[in-house]
Amino acid sequence: MSLRPVLVLLLLAGCSRGEDADLQYIGEARSLAAEWALINEQSNEGHLTTSYVKTMRRSLREQLHSTAKSLSQPQSRYGQEIAWLESAPDGAPPAELRAHAGKLKQIEDSLESA
Repeated sequence: MSLRPVLVLLLLAGCSRGEDADLQYIGEARSLAAEWALINEQSNEGHLTTSYVKTMRRSLREQLHSTAKSLSQPQSRYGQEIAWLESAPDGAPPAELRAHAGKLKQIEDSLESA
């Protein structure tokens, strides 16, 4: 067996790292931010119980943390957005959470179209 096909496969595998590899995590973080915004909005309007809100926020934080740790480029623009979400207060204003979700959506769209 020739080494050439193996080297080509290794090169192709290496190309899937970076922003393209992080695309799924960007989308996941965007979705989590939007869900968090909805939970805070509904909580502010008195539509959710305190224990439900606490449980959901804890779950969202755990998922965001897992997403952040999976990034191949944590110092990127999207990594910084995800880090901001990780450090946001539980009761962050829904509009602020949606703004960060919007930034992640822009990044996600630009990577998908590249």
